[in-house]
Amino acid sequence: MLILAGADIVLADRVVTRGTVVIEGRRILEVRPGDVSGSAADVRVDLAGYYVLPGFIDVHVHGVAGHDVLDGPAAVSSIAAKLPRYGVTAFCPTTVACMPERLRMALAAVQAARVSPKPGSARVLPAHLESNFINPEYRGAQPVECLRRPPHPGEPERPPPAAQSSQGYGAAEILAEIARARPDVGIVTLAPELEHAMPLVQHLAGQGHRVALGHSAATYEQTLAAIASGARHATHLFNRMPPINHRVPGLAGAVLASDEVAAELICDGYHVHPSMVRVAIAAKSPSRVMAITDGTAGSGMPAGSRGSLGGQPITVKDSAAFLDDGTLAGSVWTMDRAYAVLVSQVGLSLPDAALLCSTTPARELGLTGMGTIAAGAFADLVVLSNRFAVAQTYVGGELVYDAKG
Repeated sequence: MLILAGADIVLADRVVTRGTVVIEGRRILEVRPGDVSGSAADVRVDLAGYYVLPGFIDVHVHGVAGHDVLDGPAAVSSIAAKLPRYGVTAFCPTTVACMPERLRMALAAVQAARVSPKPGSARVLPAHLESNFINPEYRGAQPVECLRRPPHPGEPERPPPAAQSSQGYGAAEILAEIARARPDVGIVTLAPELEHAMPLVQHLAGQGHRVALGHSAATYEQTLAAIASGARHATHLFNRMPPINHRVPGLAGAVLASDEVAAELICDGYHVHPSMVRVAIAAKSPSRVMAITDGTAGSGMPAGSRGSLGGQPITVKDSAAFLDDGTLAGSVWTMDRAYAVLVSQVGLSLPDAALLCSTTPARELGLTGMGTIAAGAFADLVVLSNRFAVAQTYVGGELVYDAKG
């Protein structure tokens, strides 16, 4: 058995001061206040002065430390190997809009990393596609040449031709790639106001995908219609959508008012002001909000570093990542820093911040036994210092990152 002793343990509703987590194999055997005596064969880690939290789950991350999901066949596994140092124990590899062959490559990499995970890595979850079916006016850093209209209802999912130019494909080819890799596609972001988008929402939801609304100018009424059609997720709420107006609430207002939809929030203190994060949490509760990084290849790298987002060059600045034309291109944040922002700037309690970073994402994605510290749960844990620096990360009871020594 592995015994983590003396830490303050962050549970869903309270903090157990100087408690103990007992791990047997891949799962948590016991959580209790005080110390637990073990046998000489047990491994004991003294964590006095540290916090133990459920491992962070990032449902929207494009890359980290110079790696982007669309870089090549090894990219997903490289990202999975880097994320534990930031407390991440599971993540959804996230793509921008791209050509069918690049999407096929990325989804094959997701499948390979899930089937044969490399030791010392975060768990790879089904991908999040910021898809080709978004509003060009709200595309942000998404490449406009890759955007397509949703298919006419009844249009077949045909495979890409053997040879094609970068422009020689339509919606059917993108949907064919999604169908080809169905188990490895989790979240699909689209704009519900596009022509034929509602049948696409129904189709994707009916196939078991989690339909997300984002990069969109949808009205309040269009958003409610998409929710009625099966959408259950909002992609980076407030970003790349019209602002809320008290007479025209739009997509963001509909999401805040809807109990059916869980919302992502980029918690870097830049993409969304901390006061607006508080507003969203007050409207929806921590159980319906997921903290994300929207991290890029520039995450964890110093200002001035260069990377890519779906093949497009980006530059790391102190606040975020940017395309060469100045377009905001995602975050350079990591989940440990997002947790710190939620506590220090937004003012959440330690348990509520853990709900946003771990428990709510696990529940929304149906990850049974993850995102919580409880007997029987997977021992996916992050150990933080009192300044919220990552000291250790465990995945399935295995120590995969250790800065504590």
